[in-house]
Amino acid sequence: MHVPLVVVLVLVAVGGLRIGMYHWRQGTALIGGALLVAAVLRVVLSDAQAGLLAIRSRVVDVLCYVGLGGLIVFDALTITGGPFG
Repeated sequence: MHVPLVVVLVLVAVGGLRIGMYHWRQGTALIGGALLVAAVLRVVLSDAQAGLLAIRSRVVDVLCYVGLGGLIVFDALTITGGPFG
């Protein structure tokens, strides 16, 4: 029941590790990708199977996951410079 959430959290942890290793673009893209994976899992799985990925209605969850994940990936791919190079 909690496997989908564990998959998403593992991707976020790997992204955080990459950020900690000063590969912030890769790490941020992984975190955004984890939210996009959460959106796909929320669409494919039933409410019971989605476990803790199911917060609100399916439509609201998917819109939030896709919106936030897309913005994070967009930021990771377009922002240049800064303290992390």
